[in-house]
Amino acid sequence: MSTPARARSRELRDVRTAAERRRKKRIRLAAGGGGVLIVALLAAIVISLVNAAGGSGESTAPRGRTAAPAIATTSGALALGSAAAPVRLAVYLDYMCPFCGRFEQANSAELNRLVADGTVRLELYPLSFLDRMSSGTEYSTRASNATATVADHAPGKVLAFNTALFARQPAEGSRGLSDDEIAALARDAGVPQDVVNLFTDRIFEPWVTASTAAVFEAGISGTPTVKINDEVFKGDLYTAGPLTAAIVAAKGS
Repeated sequence: MSTPARARSRELRDVRTAAERRRKKRIRLAAGGGGVLIVALLAAIVISLVNAAGGSGESTAPRGRTAAPAIATTSGALALGSAAAPVRLAVYLDYMCPFCGRFEQANSAELNRLVADGTVRLELYPLSFLDRMSSGTEYSTRASNATATVADHAPGKVLAFNTALFARQPAEGSRGLSDDEIAALARDAGVPQDVVNLFTDRIFEPWVTASTAAVFEAGISGTPTVKINDEVFKGDLYTAGPLTAAIVAAKGS
């Protein structure tokens, strides 16, 4: 097995291990209250969502507020901008990934502009494979769930919130931002309070887990990964300019 393949396999195991850990935690909490039937239902839902991610490379969870954000694609992205845009840009990221932070710093202003002017249909994939790097707090999952919640209820604020999360990106190996800190960033980015209040319900955690597993099984081996019209961009991701030039070239082709 090649080194990239071993890495993908290890990261996929980490994703599923994290899902199983959350499932067992929920079982213990529910059992303490005597909710045996609820325990069984929760376990079935989480297992089915994680298993659904395997094989096809697309999320097969049913659409709906409790399953996937309203603007989610079947492959696990949050679709932003005009569906008629000439360029489709896919960005795979993890909020704990320092290289994603560098990518965001270099390119976010241009990408926001290109989405706003109708050039780019941006597909954000918020992943959770770096949960293991947040000292047990599952920061990647919590941040991605918050982003998915904003996408479901206030999609016009996703890019501002995404930028805010990276502007305050915690270091790998730290505990990450607290739920209160994530909520404060969202409010500062213009997310309505009633949407922020939903973050701790963790509605979209199963969707994040399933989408992460599907993405890695489909061949993505790390973050950030960027695709222009389904082709992996192999240029400089960390300097302003090269990605914009490639997008403009794709628009004219």
